Amino acid sequence: MDKFMIIGERIHCISPTIRKAIEERNTEPIFKRAKEQLDAGADYLDLNIGPAGKDGEEIMQWAVKALQSEFDNVPLALDTTNKKAIEAGLKVYNREKGKPIINSADAGERIGNIDLAAKYGAMCIALCAKEGITKDNDERIAYCTEMLEKAMELGMEPTDLLFDPLFLVIKGMQDKQKEVLEAIKLINEMGLRTCCGLSNVSNGAPKEIRPIIDSTYAAMAIQSGLTSAIMNPCDKRLMETIKTCDVINGAVLYADSYLEL
Repeated sequence: MDKFMIIGERIHCISPTIRKAIEERNTEPIFKRAKEQLDAGADYLDLNIGPAGKDGEEIMQWAVKALQSEFDNVPLALDTTNKKAIEAGLKVYNREKGKPIINSADAGERIGNIDLAAKYGAMCIALCAKEGITKDNDERIAYCTEMLEKAMELGMEPTDLLFDPLFLVIKGMQDKQKEVLEAIKLINEMGLRTCCGLSNVSNGAPKEIRPIIDSTYAAMAIQSGLTSAIMNPCDKRLMETIKTCDVINGAVLYADSYLEL
């Protein structure tokens, strides 16, 4: 079994600090967040520049080149709804340490991002949705199959798609949580890889219990077959849970010091 893949979520334009840094083309706050996540064990960094309707292509190229130059060609997930900005980032991306990830495609308006992934030899997070919240797992699997078939027709490997069943907030959608875990299991049984926005589950919950919800849900999702997540690697409890899951699943050899690795 492969080691769980951690995609650091903290370079996100929703943060006032990061948004200001992007606007001013100031690398210092971005590098600080990047270093914290890499030191904590992130495998990839998600680079979320928002809709980036204005100057999106220039912003993405600036950020990709800056991060990869500073952190030895760190692998990145390029995260924006601006397709031209994603393509601009792919053009300057150095894949020495790993393929780029496009975040994200879906079975609706963003299905064209799968074409982009095929064109540039990238991985792609594929949301099992078309518009709005998917009704049930029959719909999720139908959308998953639709995107898989498109990718394979374009010559992509199934392993280059990371299927996201869409994690839902527990506060208000508690009845949907077991259904999402079942979706992960169904996708895993198809031999496919999965991903999620892990912190979505605890969104809106009190700050002190969010790490408890996130770490518990992570363990349950990994048991169901989850193979990667966009998450906060600086959450110590969450990282300890994931590292322990890797040991129990046999992805990492046990040592008394495994939490320090």
